[in-house]
Amino acid sequence: MRFSLEILPIFIIDFAELWIIIIMFALGFYENTANFLQGIKRSWGIALFGAITPFIIGYNMANVFWGDANTSIFCGLVMMAIAVSLTMVSLKSEGLNNTLAATGIMTSAVLDDIASLALAAILVPIATGEASVSMDGILLVLGKAVAFFALVTAIGGWLFPASQGFTQKIPLLGKFNLREVLAMAKGDYTVLSLLLIAVLVGLLAHEFGFHPAVGAYMAGLIIHREYFDFHKDEDRDYYQQAREIIDNVAFSWIGPVIFVALGSKLLFDLDTFLSVLPEALMLFVGLFIGQVLSAALAARYTGNFDWPASWMIGFGMLGRVELAFVVMDIAYVQHHIMSVEAFYTLMLVAFMLNLSVPITISWHKLHFKLL
Repeated sequence: MRFSLEILPIFIIDFAELWIIIIMFALGFYENTANFLQGIKRSWGIALFGAITPFIIGYNMANVFWGDANTSIFCGLVMMAIAVSLTMVSLKSEGLNNTLAATGIMTSAVLDDIASLALAAILVPIATGEASVSMDGILLVLGKAVAFFALVTAIGGWLFPASQGFTQKIPLLGKFNLREVLAMAKGDYTVLSLLLIAVLVGLLAHEFGFHPAVGAYMAGLIIHREYFDFHKDEDRDYYQQAREIIDNVAFSWIGPVIFVALGSKLLFDLDTFLSVLPEALMLFVGLFIGQVLSAALAARYTGNFDWPASWMIGFGMLGRVELAFVVMDIAYVQHHIMSVEAFYTLMLVAFMLNLSVPITISWHKLHFKLL
């Protein structure tokens, strides 16, 4: 028995894919750069152990189920791609998005997603037979990552405030300042300018081999509140207004479209669904326990979070949405590396893990506030 949705217009599909860029920009825009950098120092253990554990579980269980090395590798990659947006939406709905636990989750998830994208860039050519493992290839990927983040840092540190510091002496460039761009037309184009920056830095990330969402998040991080200190004679907070509009766009009216688009790509085969259900349940249980324990213990003993915050971080690292689907698309749709059974299993596991995020966060909120 099979059920499928009709193919959506290409415009709707492309429109839905913009959601990942916008929501990651919104999350980066909401985060304070100093807090993020400080969070890296505190969250390295969460990112490390919270990624290694699900990769090992996904790889080994997939190897037992299907016995194919390439499929196992990509199952591990899918399971280490943490869903930043889903967790932050859940935390925001519970009023916990400004807590230290939220910063720990965000920082760790971004680091894990960058690692999974870098590994995908290395492993896809190997799995498809287009290349072999080489130190040159690994160093190239690492070099591109360093170059990208150095370039984004330069944009935030010297290009956006170019009319200040030593850059003001550079011809033409010295007259540029992001504040002047955002202030155009009395601030009417502020949101449009911000979204344009998100897309441009996302495209820059794509050119360096990363998902545009990573670039969009970094774009949000390097935009500071002081850029919105214009038209002070008006009783209007342009920063708060821009943030509310972007949040509304990202979380309210574009967000649901992507799930419709993803659903339209699925062919629901009841026989296949029932055949992979035992594997999906075993993989879900293993990942749930392994992910929560590894992230929570790392938060407690390497990040010095208290136990309530540590368990919140463990629950917040369960989701698998944006980059997990990107990796599945690479492996199943583009290169046909994994079987339909493996694809169905990963989709079911991702669905159950995503459902667990708001449920566990809502449940733990009571203990989080009491302890």
